[in-house]
Amino acid sequence: MKGHTNLSHFGQHSSAVVLSLVVAAIALVTTLVGDEAIATSVTEMLIRMTLVVGLYIFIGNSGITSFGHVAFSCLGAYAVGWATAEPMFKQIMLSGLPTFLQENQYPFWMAMIGSALLPAVVALLFGLAIMRLNGIAASIATFAFLIIVNSVFANWDSVTAGVSSIIGIPTIVGPWVATGGAIFAILVANLFQTSRFGIMLRACRDDEVAAKASGVRVVRVRLTAFVLSAAVAGVSGGLYAQFLGILAIDAFYLNLTFIALAMLVVGGVGSLTGAVSGVVVVTVIVEVLRFLERGFTLGSTSIALPPGSQEIGLGIIMALILIFRPAGIAGGRELFALTGRKRHSEKLLADASQTATATH
Repeated sequence: MKGHTNLSHFGQHSSAVVLSLVVAAIALVTTLVGDEAIATSVTEMLIRMTLVVGLYIFIGNSGITSFGHVAFSCLGAYAVGWATAEPMFKQIMLSGLPTFLQENQYPFWMAMIGSALLPAVVALLFGLAIMRLNGIAASIATFAFLIIVNSVFANWDSVTAGVSSIIGIPTIVGPWVATGGAIFAILVANLFQTSRFGIMLRACRDDEVAAKASGVRVVRVRLTAFVLSAAVAGVSGGLYAQFLGILAIDAFYLNLTFIALAMLVVGGVGSLTGAVSGVVVVTVIVEVLRFLERGFTLGSTSIALPPGSQEIGLGIIMALILIFRPAGIAGGRELFALTGRKRHSEKLLADASQTATATH
């Protein structure tokens, strides 16, 4: 009996372990290859993986589509920019910052803590209102939040530099640091989805009325996931800031929102495996199309796709994937789990009832 329990416990976490090992292997191969262009693409992919896994924590477990998580990534990026940019630049261009930020340059680890805390606090305040909403109303509210954050940051010149850029941020994020961020996100997502709150939230997603009848506090479990996912999204922004060394508000708006949601949907909204695999697949597709758009020489013939082919090709390939795999590449399953591959509403409701009783 004890052996069965241990196997079941390992089965819950085996997917996250394997995914983490795969991510580490990608970084190792990138390092061994030693190509700077490949290292740049892989680093960007892993940073986006952190964002998409953050999205999964909320969207995958709650069933509510959020268009606002890129705003949390933006908050995390600017938190790092404020903490790590050159003091001379901040005193001249960001005169509205508090003195402790203007006159100091904080280390990487302190800045990354800030990149998680600031989005989490904002998500808590904003989530208290919108987590009472359901379906499309909640989704539109998150989109409104994205617009608000973008408008404020684009016009608050003394704090964010407005439409100009924040420069002088140390560029210390490469493949291995980005790998650490991605693995951190994967482990946090796995711990949440196997926790009491994760079980209760998926029960709400599958049957909210039955979950409420079982004693689940819907707003509380949604808010917990919202805050946690915002913190992870913020970490992705912090990594991005220290990857490029420069921040511009345009980097955190509709384009990134679209690509992050596309990665999650292509991989499969219903599983952590889907979130990770979607990032890898979409990144490979984008890089191949980008290469073909730049063109190459075959013998004496130059071959290149016309401008705009990258976006058109990505849209077509995404549509084909979703036509033949409506639930995404992973099909809503944790492909590496040893047990419990499918999530059944009845079991979730039973588990939710037990956990809700335990928390009262």
